[in-house]
Amino acid sequence: GKSVMVTGAGGSIGSELCREILKHEPRRLILLEISEFSLYRLQQDLSDQDVHRTVPVLGNILDEERLSRILTEHEVQTVFHAAAYKHVPLVEANPLEGLKNNVLGTKKLVEVCQQSHVQTFILISTDKAVRPTNIMGATKRLSEICLQAIFSNKKEGQITKFSMVRFGNVLDSSGSVIPKFRKQIKDRLPLTVTHPDITRFFMTIQEAAELVIQA
Repeated sequence: GKSVMVTGAGGSIGSELCREILKHEPRRLILLEISEFSLYRLQQDLSDQDVHRTVPVLGNILDEERLSRILTEHEVQTVFHAAAYKHVPLVEANPLEGLKNNVLGTKKLVEVCQQSHVQTFILISTDKAVRPTNIMGATKRLSEICLQAIFSNKKEGQITKFSMVRFGNVLDSSGSVIPKFRKQIKDRLPLTVTHPDITRFFMTIQEAAELVIQA
C-alpha cells in the first residue's frame, strides 16, 4: 500500500526488484531509469503484472530538481537505489564517470530523499566495497560512507531511515561473468577464470531482490 521508487529500474537487479515489489501490492511503483530502451523493455515485461500501478520515469539521479518533483508529486515513501555503473573494467576505464554517477548521484539522491521526508532508503551496494581493489568497488564504498555521514549529521525533523545491502556474484545480472563464460564455452574457447584455486559463489537475481526487500 506504499508509494515506492526504484532507481535503475531497467537494470537486471532493478527490474527483478520491481517484479518482487509488485507482488506486495504497492499503491504506486515509480520506475526511474536513464535508458529509454531499458525502461520500455521493463514496461513490456511488467505488462502481465499490475501495469496500472507503475509510473515510468526517464530521468537521471544527478538531476536534483527533477528528483525532488518526482518524490513530492508521487508522495514516495520508500526508495530502492539500484542505479549504478557496475561493470568493473568499464568503470576502471572511466573513473570520473563512475565517481560522478555512483558517489555524487547517491549523495544528491539521499539529500533530496531527506528533504522530501522519504521514510526508507535502501542502497544496493556490492561485496566489492569490502577492502576495494578496483575503482567500481571504491565508488560503492564511498557511496556507503556518504550515506553514513549524512545520517550521522541529520537535522531535527529528518525521518529517513537508511539501509545498505551488499551481495556478490548474481547469476546473469548485467555485471555477471556468467554470460561471458557461456559465450566462451559456446565458441569453444578457454574460460578466463581469475585464478584456478578461486571458488566463486553465486546467487540468483530473484534471491538478490528478496535480500534487498528484507533489508
